[in-house]
Amino acid sequence: MAAKLDLGGDDLVENHDINVTPFIDVILVLLIIFMVAAPLATVDVPVDLPVANAQQQPRPDKPLFLTIQPDLKLSVGDEAVQRDSLPAALDAVTHGDRQQRVFVRADKAVPYGDVMEVMNLLRSAGYLKIGLVGLDTAAAATAPAGAPPAAGAAQ
Repeated sequence: MAAKLDLGGDDLVENHDINVTPFIDVILVLLIIFMVAAPLATVDVPVDLPVANAQQQPRPDKPLFLTIQPDLKLSVGDEAVQRDSLPAALDAVTHGDRQQRVFVRADKAVPYGDVMEVMNLLRSAGYLKIGLVGLDTAAAATAPAGAPPAAGAAQ
C-alpha cells in the first residue's frame, strides 16, 4: 500500500490511488505470450491433392441454353418463355429428350434464389442434366459487357 508523507503532521495518511504499473506489465507479458502462441495454435493439415486428368467433355453441336434475364424473364435459345410454359417449351426444343443437357445462363444481377427456383423448375420437368454457364476469368477480362460467353465457358 502506498503512503503519502505529510510534512505538517505526524500521522501517515493512506493513499487510495491504485498503482496500475504492475497491471500494465502483466497485460504486456500476456500480450507477448499470446502473440507468440497464436501462430503455433493453427492447425495445418498436409494434403497431397491429386492432379485432375479428366478429359474435357465434348461440346454439343447445338447446345440448349436457358437464359435468365435481369428482369427474371426466361428464354429458351432466343425465344422468350413464360415460367409456367417452360416444360412444354423445353420438350418442343428437345423433342422430348430429357437426357439432353440444359445450360443455364443467368445475369449477374439475378439473385441466387431465383436461379435455384429455375433449376427446380427444370428438375420438376424431368431435365436433370443441368450445366451452369459462366465466363472464364481470362475471357471475362477481355469480353465487353453484355457479350455472350466464350466457347468452352460452359461447364
